[in-house]
This record gives sequence, C-alpha cells and structure tokens, in this order.
Amino acid sequence: MKKNIHPDYHEIEVVMTDGTKFKTMSTWGKKGDVLNLDIDPKTHPAWSDGAHKLVDSQGQISKFSKRFQNYKKSQTKKKTNENSINSKQSNISNKKNKSEDSN
Repeated sequence: MKKNIHPDYHEIEVVMTDGTKFKTMSTWGKKGDVLNLDIDPKTHPAWSDGAHKLVDSQGQISKFSKRFQNYKKSQTKKKTNENSINSKQSNISNKKNKSEDSN
C-alpha cells in the first residue's frame, strides 16, 4: 500500500441535537475535534414520523418556503383550467355526436 496517500483516521466526538455525546472514528477534522450536529435521526421529520420540526438555523427552510409559496396554488389553478377546457371540449364533441345522430 502506498504511504501518505490516505487521510488521517482518528477519534472525534459527536454531539447530537439533544446534547448526547459519543466517540467515533472519522477522517473529519483533527484528532479530538467535536462535531456538533444540526440535524440527526432524533429530530429529523423523516425519522421521527413528522413529530419534530426542523430548526431553520441558516434560513434555508424559510428561503425554500418563500420561493415555492405559490406553487400549490398555481397547480390548483392549472388543474381547474384544464378541467374547464376538458369539459368544454366534451360538450362540443357531445353536440357534434347529437347532430350526427339526428342526420
């Protein structure tokens, strides 16, 4: 195996969002560094059945919400417009069929 090409594998301390700590081996940081987690399986909605809310520490959630706030509304309007267009088209085709039947 070549020397000096692999990252340093050392022990670090991980602090969960609830304050619990554990030690693990990692290539992150330096020996003895502390990794503080913003999101972990205890607080993320994907692992907590949606019981917990995400902490918006850097404004990413609010930025996303602001950007897509009208998305659902616009999708509803599109569906409504599509339904009205489809119903108008079906009314036109029904009228054509009735006129053809009477001839």
